[in-house]
Amino acid sequence: MLHNVIAIYLKEMKEVLRDRKTLVFMLVLPTLLIPLLINGMMDFMMKTEKNAKTEVISYALFGGEAFPELAQKFEENTGFKFTKIDSEDAIQGAIEDNTIKMALVIPEDSISKVESGGQAAVKLFYNNASTSSMVESRASKLISEVGNKLRAKNLRALGVEDQSRREALIEPISVVKMGTADMREIIGEQVGGMLPYLFIIFAFMGALYPAIDLGAGEKERGTLETLLLTPVPRHHLVLGKFLVIFTTGFTAALLSLCSIMVWLLTKGQEVKGVLGNVISSVGGMDLGLIGFMLFPTTAIFAALLMSISIYAKSFKEAQSYATPLNFMAIIPAVMAMMPGVELNWTTALIPVTNVSLAIKELIKGTMDYNMLVAIIGSSTLIAFVSVVFCAKWFERESVLFRE
Repeated sequence: MLHNVIAIYLKEMKEVLRDRKTLVFMLVLPTLLIPLLINGMMDFMMKTEKNAKTEVISYALFGGEAFPELAQKFEENTGFKFTKIDSEDAIQGAIEDNTIKMALVIPEDSISKVESGGQAAVKLFYNNASTSSMVESRASKLISEVGNKLRAKNLRALGVEDQSRREALIEPISVVKMGTADMREIIGEQVGGMLPYLFIIFAFMGALYPAIDLGAGEKERGTLETLLLTPVPRHHLVLGKFLVIFTTGFTAALLSLCSIMVWLLTKGQEVKGVLGNVISSVGGMDLGLIGFMLFPTTAIFAALLMSISIYAKSFKEAQSYATPLNFMAIIPAVMAMMPGVELNWTTALIPVTNVSLAIKELIKGTMDYNMLVAIIGSSTLIAFVSVVFCAKWFERESVLFRE
């Protein structure tokens, strides 16, 4: 049996490696795309944050004479630039066409209300759908500075001179937030869901084209019948083909993982601050466990793609059948990024999702290693069942030569 399987494996692998699409998805994309994506994402995030903090915000102001101190605060700040627009009715249009980033509307009785111990309701208009801007936070900070100054003035007028006493009057109960998670866990929760998504996609894409070629492709070329006439049991043929598909898929996933490792050892060391500490804390054991968990997941993809390819009458038909399976791989992986979805003994049994959640936990440094038994065990069982189904599927003449 082993001799037959190896012979089929070597023969099919030789054929597959001649295909440029396979080489691109198995070797080129995982090796080059991952570092480029991470570098690009890091550079973009840092550049966007820097621009948001240093951007000069154009603003319009109405009713400045009713609160001169607040108007002067914005006028003196170099991070804001006054832009005149026709009227308050034009504020929304001016923000939409990017003439201004924000607008302040100060009621006429603002200063009198503040001086009498009341509260002035200043309206701040801005595009709250923009996630790349810090307009609201930067404007609120300036407004708060003026408000804090006036509040202290009013309290002193009431005879409250001590600052701690003033703070106690304003906020009788203060909440001292004591987060128990370290920075690695916090950042891992935010970005840890993206990496397993990439690994899983490459495992799927690396197996996709070889699977289609070794089933539907051979039907179109007319070589499948010749292969079936050889004195080799069909389950040996299936196993040889399956191992080729598994090899290409796992190689793609492994290369994407290795490219991450290389990036961590080179470019990752250049990242400073808290993020740099988080990157340096992801060790070789974590990356090794990630590769180990991708093993049965890739086997599941290989068996299912092989079954689809065997059933399809043509290369084009196999591609159309593989598209829904692509979503079946993507959606469980994306679930790991959703808030509230955590690794537990239930999710550890869900294929693909369990691996995505486990990879995120490894990046966070909060992995419960006892769950690895459930994750790898359930994934291996599903992979085994998928391979057996594929072998039984291949033995049916109505499937192989479907009219």
